[in-house]
Amino acid sequence: MSNMQEDKKSKVKKGWLAVRVGLEDEDCGFQRFVIPISYLYHPLFKRLLEKAHEVYGYHTTGPLRVPCSVDDFLHLRWRIEKESSHHSHHSHHQHHLPSSLSFYSC
Repeated sequence: MSNMQEDKKSKVKKGWLAVRVGLEDEDCGFQRFVIPISYLYHPLFKRLLEKAHEVYGYHTTGPLRVPCSVDDFLHLRWRIEKESSHHSHHSHHQHHLPSSLSFYSC
């Protein structure tokens, strides 16, 4: 594959963000996901961003690194999608992370 094709593959379309998900001690390593930028404003994802800052700091290269297991990230993404489709008119809706989420720094 040429460098130009690789660059195209790694580019993310406007309005989306690449994230690298996984924990250092997981067997499956890290996985790359592309999520809508709107996730950055969701209270559940904001908590995850705070954890990312605690673990990795602000200055990292490449995709945004997210310190949780892939399974927990998939669950979090499902919750965000479910809430945005069912509760978009409830701006005062409470958002709680399940205690089973595996954050690196917890």
